[in-house]
Amino acid sequence: MDIFLTGAAGFIGYRTVRQLVGAGHTVTGIDNLNDYYDPSLKVARLARLGIDMGSPADGNGYRISPDGRFRYKTADIAEEAEFEDVVKGVSIDAICHLAAQAGVRYSIENPQAYAHSNLKGFLNMLELARGRKGVKFVYASSSSVYGNSTDIPYRESNRTDSPVSFYGATKKSNEVMAASYASLYGMESVGLRFFTVYGPWGRPDMSPMIFASAILEGRPIDIFNNGDMSRDFTFIDDIAEGVCRVLTRRPATASAVLSPGSSIYNIGNSHPVKLLDFICCIERITGRKAIRNYLPMQSGDVNATWADTSLLEKDYGYRPATPLEEGMEKFIAWYRGYYGV
Repeated sequence: MDIFLTGAAGFIGYRTVRQLVGAGHTVTGIDNLNDYYDPSLKVARLARLGIDMGSPADGNGYRISPDGRFRYKTADIAEEAEFEDVVKGVSIDAICHLAAQAGVRYSIENPQAYAHSNLKGFLNMLELARGRKGVKFVYASSSSVYGNSTDIPYRESNRTDSPVSFYGATKKSNEVMAASYASLYGMESVGLRFFTVYGPWGRPDMSPMIFASAILEGRPIDIFNNGDMSRDFTFIDDIAEGVCRVLTRRPATASAVLSPGSSIYNIGNSHPVKLLDFICCIERITGRKAIRNYLPMQSGDVNATWADTSLLEKDYGYRPATPLEEGMEKFIAWYRGYYGV
């Protein structure tokens, strides 16, 4: 298959490209390489995919991996003229839209960045899918749409009309927009609600990286809500494998939740872990004790997340396989190697 993938230099995008290419698919990827976190990490991910950002691009502005299966171009999906030029003449069998302005807390301080990428950019992607008849459109949603719901485990049929962050509100908007386009234009869209993804090459703004770096360097860690929180931590390889399944396979059954042609699935580990247990796991692996700074709950945060992934298992055979201890050992080993700690 020829797959068009946005957010190719991102945490999930990078790993998804690797799995797709490894399975024999051809991927055209874009990313805007913004500075929400250090772009050098994104460039390093691209290098792992065979893209040398210092090498000349081809006549269309793409850099191509040595095996020819991955083409990459730096571009912003929210800039219409720029985006139209990117997709001109590109063969597309399926679209994997992972690009977004990430971060729950950052959305409270910088909402315009989220409106630009997550709303305007998402609309541009829907228009691309509409113009490519028969193309499956798979996009990243988030567990943030559930807000601070106490109705757990979270099921796709739960209410999602009260997100507690603007980031969550934009992701809920994406789901509604996709359902509207599916209804109006007969498109096939599939949204994936990601739950706390961690692993090698992860984002520096997420708790696994924040806690690991502080513990290894002997700095205090801030523990919000006095540690009374839990998260459905999901290893990156399990996430990428699930994304690839949805992109490249037909569902065994149709469990559409929003409307005909528009489906929504949780994609997580289905085994929530208490935050304090997660910190203890890092302590065991690193052999170092955390310096703990207990604080009240932050605005935009939630007490717990827990994914019911039975629909994704039923329709696509998704079964996460990585226990937390194993996944964190791989993450800590990568972190120590990459940052030299």
